[in-house]
Amino acid sequence: MDGERVYYVSALHGDDRNDGLTEKTPFRTLKMVSRQKRRPGDKILLERGSVFEREYLHIFGGGTKDHPVVIDAYGEGLAPVIAAEGNGLWYQNYGAPLDSPVHVWKGYVSSAVLLYDAEYITVKNLEITNQGLLEGETLCQGDRMNRTGVSVIAKNKGTLHQIELAELYVHDVNGNVYDKHLNNGGIYISALQPDNEEETGIARYDGIHIHHCTVERCRRWGVAAGYTYQHGRFTTLELPDEIVSTYGSTNVVIEYNHIRDIGGDSITPMYCFRPLVQCNISENAALDMNSSVYTEAGEREGMVAAAIWPWKCKTALFQYNEASYTRFNQDGEAWDADSGDGTIYQYNYSHDNEGGCVMFCEGESVNNIFRHNISVNDGLEKSGVITPVRNVDAHISDNTFIIPEGVPFIRTGMSEGGMLVENNVIINKSEEARTEDWHHQTEKAVYRGNLYGNYANVPEDDGQAQAKDRTEAKEWIKGEAGIKLYERQTGNRPDIGARFAPNKKAELIKNL
Repeated sequence: MDGERVYYVSALHGDDRNDGLTEKTPFRTLKMVSRQKRRPGDKILLERGSVFEREYLHIFGGGTKDHPVVIDAYGEGLAPVIAAEGNGLWYQNYGAPLDSPVHVWKGYVSSAVLLYDAEYITVKNLEITNQGLLEGETLCQGDRMNRTGVSVIAKNKGTLHQIELAELYVHDVNGNVYDKHLNNGGIYISALQPDNEEETGIARYDGIHIHHCTVERCRRWGVAAGYTYQHGRFTTLELPDEIVSTYGSTNVVIEYNHIRDIGGDSITPMYCFRPLVQCNISENAALDMNSSVYTEAGEREGMVAAAIWPWKCKTALFQYNEASYTRFNQDGEAWDADSGDGTIYQYNYSHDNEGGCVMFCEGESVNNIFRHNISVNDGLEKSGVITPVRNVDAHISDNTFIIPEGVPFIRTGMSEGGMLVENNVIINKSEEARTEDWHHQTEKAVYRGNLYGNYANVPEDDGQAQAKDRTEAKEWIKGEAGIKLYERQTGNRPDIGARFAPNKKAELIKNL
């Protein structure tokens, strides 16, 4: 395509008086490329080894399917660093209150990288941070600055296509932990009310691909994709395909990412149609969800977070993910099928999550499937393994639960939901056989054909139950955090969790 442009930027030996068109004549600062309107085929290349302190890269407009805009690194050495340190301010306004009156829906945001109404665009091979306190600012204050590593916004261009974020290292983003749906955290993608929707169309996404990124020490979110001003269309129990695919985001894939040390939630697709979330690792989520940090929420509430979960999605598929060490809070689970339709969790591996393994959350959580997962040491005595909170249903089948001493199967004080629990292996690790309240606060729990190891009782309604004593159960839990249990059953190493997923790529192994 005639007119395609390549711009070079170097903090090492650039000069803003240069034309920026060759490696020998690079710009010095990012403002030289942030000021320009992007054209299809543009490339912005940042020299490796560069550190752009107190700078930011904001992109308006994008490419085409055949001629995408690419932001990448050039040269040798470490990835170029964009360190915003609270710069890069823009104003976020959803155009109306959000799905809860306590959520903040407009305000100033600092983003190190901002893609605003940009499509057919790839950003890769960068290190991005946005930390540092302003004078007088504290980490926990209620009105602290909203900050993002990478923000993506759809507003006045209708449906945006092909947003790719690849091999980014996003870290130390000290956002506002209370403003859940302003763009706070590592990577946050949202859709705002257009100035003239009748003219430009519904603001949404068709094609988001976030992969092979490392996101750590960010607050509030690790990765969030899809929150929309159209949330009022998603209030029915079962979500019609046409509604979700028209007003929500489609072709959303989040895979091969490593998310750790996050103030709130690790990965959440929101208002998406058939999102695929696979081969990701979450470690140490919900670090700020406690009364010593979460001190100035006011009316915003929201001291809840889990690791990897959907919000108001249709047929979300979560597979081959791992989640561990999520901190206790009102949620605190590895997985959470929250107020959506048709959520599927399969072939995932969780361990040591203080809030438990999985939640099925609230009365608009329906058609849930939880199968072929392994849970090891999830839950505390004050929580539990499964949290069915007033949900319509959940089919929990063919999973393995290795449960620590003193931890109940159903979470204490949070139940009333429906679930069919069948063909699972449920093992109690304690020295003594446990007497379990299998229907804690819910008569909607049904058990069928499960194996119960080291329990003094089995559910009365499980006429096909298999009971194993501690000697037999002990053999089942030997090995690598429950993984060898599958080998014993099937004779094969299981394809489960990100580290064991089939067809995993070298980049994932490199980042573990």
